[in-house]
Amino acid sequence: EVQLQASGGGLVKAGGSLRLSCAASGFPFDEFCIGWFRQAPGKRREGVGCINISDGRTYYAYSVQGRFTVSSDGAKNTVYLQMNSLDPEDTAVYYCAANPVRDWTLGPLSPGDEFIYSGHGTLVTVSS
Repeated sequence: EVQLQASGGGLVKAGGSLRLSCAASGFPFDEFCIGWFRQAPGKRREGVGCINISDGRTYYAYSVQGRFTVSSDGAKNTVYLQMNSLDPEDTAVYYCAANPVRDWTLGPLSPGDEFIYSGHGTLVTVSS
């Protein structure tokens, strides 16, 4: 059974930090870029960033570059999203997801952009 279980969301003040975790299991990690997309109320989904497990390369949306970092802990089969310098615009439900790296869209997603695997989201609220 494929699982992508996200955790770590919460309420944080602008300028603060938060780390999300994604516990993954049930599929061949080396074939995927595992990461995060988010959806804010009334906005399109947005691909945030991912880490290509086979080579460790990371990819980010322009909106989060320099503030967010995706990393992985192979021993724990866990992918993390470290979020720094948070802004109220970062308020969203964050979802862990996996796609081959060539199929990831970073930035606003179109309705047809889908992920092979994704899990339940975790809410991040950034107060001003």
